[in-house]
Amino acid sequence: MVRGVLAVDADHPQAAAIAVAARALSAGEVVAFPTDTLYGLAVDPRRPDAVARLFTLKGRAAGAAAPLVAANADQASLAVQAWTPLARRLAGQFWPGPLSLVLDAAPALDPAVLGGGVTVAIRVPAHAVAQALAGAFGHPITATSANRSGAPPAADAPGVVAGLGDGAAVVLDGGPAAGKRPSTIVDARGARPRLLRAGAIEWERVLESVA
Repeated sequence: MVRGVLAVDADHPQAAAIAVAARALSAGEVVAFPTDTLYGLAVDPRRPDAVARLFTLKGRAAGAAAPLVAANADQASLAVQAWTPLARRLAGQFWPGPLSLVLDAAPALDPAVLGGGVTVAIRVPAHAVAQALAGAFGHPITATSANRSGAPPAADAPGVVAGLGDGAAVVLDGGPAAGKRPSTIVDARGARPRLLRAGAIEWERVLESVA
């Protein structure tokens, strides 16, 4: 069975529960947690064994990259090679929030988490539990949706357990996820944004922010 379904306050998560989850991440385990969109699955994106465990649990294709979340913009810098002026502007406008920025990935990330590419999608979520987990772990974490590939994404902790069984070592139960749509993903490596996936933030808002 799941090692631990730990109830946490969505706005003021208990430090003890966050510490249990952070220790699981340090041991290479999978942790499920709420975000401002849906529930996500966290592992250390630098550990090949942890990434392999995540992909096996989801039944995820090897060529599919996993997005990351960070506690803040400074921590997000650990996962990218460099910030572009466009990325800084978009982060300043939309973080914390459901906008994932695609940038060149830092060498420390496991190649498998990049899906065989050289870029990573990262954001700072507007959710206290997600921020606290990444902050306690000390590095950006994966945040791929908490479901088996092809199944509907989980919007609450019972849905995570129903869909993944004992695959997650710790499930942080912060109540129902606030959002209905995944994050919008934008390539921010150039001078102009390029939409890669439509999501919670309308594309028109992104374009207006850089007009």
